[in-house]
Amino acid sequence: MKTITGILILAMFVSSASAADNKLTLREKKEGWILLFDGQTTTGWQTIKQQSLPDRHVQDGALNPHPCDYMLIHSQVWDDFVLSLDVKISQGCNSGIFFRTFPLTPREGKDVGFNGIEIAIDDSRTAGFHDTGAIYDLVKPTQNVMKPVGSWNRIVLKCRDNRVFISVNGEAVAAMDLDQWTEKNKRPDGSDHKFDIAYKGHPRRGYIGLQDHGANCWYKNIKILPLGK
Repeated sequence: MKTITGILILAMFVSSASAADNKLTLREKKEGWILLFDGQTTTGWQTIKQQSLPDRHVQDGALNPHPCDYMLIHSQVWDDFVLSLDVKISQGCNSGIFFRTFPLTPREGKDVGFNGIEIAIDDSRTAGFHDTGAIYDLVKPTQNVMKPVGSWNRIVLKCRDNRVFISVNGEAVAAMDLDQWTEKNKRPDGSDHKFDIAYKGHPRRGYIGLQDHGANCWYKNIKILPLGK
C-alpha cells in the first residue's frame, strides 16, 4: 500500500510539474529525469529490427507508431525506472506500451510482444484484462479512467526489480509482483492467460516500445527517471 501511494503521489507531481511539452523542468533535470522524445525528431527511436525511423512518425509534437512493424522501440535498455508519458488515441484504437522487452528477436512462431510486458491502451470503458491501464492479459485495472477519444492521458509506470506499478491520470490502477508468477499460462490465482511465460523468470531489464495495432495513437512528454539499486 505504501508503494502504491508513492507512485500515485509521483504521478500527480509529474502531471503538475511539466511546464511545456517535450521539455524537462529544472526540478526534473535536478532529479535525474531523461527526455526520450524531443517532439521534433525520432532520435533515440527505432524499429524492432533496430533500423532508423521515417519522419512521418512525428506529428504535431507527438510520436505516432502507426504505421510501423508492430512497435517503435527506444534504443536504450532499462532496468529499474519510472516512465511518464502522455497518450491520445483515435476512435477504435488498440495500442499499448511495452516494457522490459528483451531480446528484440522474437521466438519462433511468436511476435516480439511475447518478449515483453504490455500496458494496454484501448478505446473502451470497461476494466478488463485488455482495457486501458491493464497489464495486458495478466492484471486487470482497478478502474478505467481513460479520458474520451481525442483527450490526452498521463500514464506513469514504475518498475523496481520484481514489482510493477501503473497509474493513469493520477490514479493507481494496477500492480504486479513478478515473483508470484511461477507458472506458464497461469496467473497467481490459477486462472489462464495467453503467455507461455513464468514471469518470475522474465528479464528484469529491457526495451520500451510503443505498439502499432492498426490505428493512430499519439505519445508526447515521454520521460524516464532511472532508479538506483
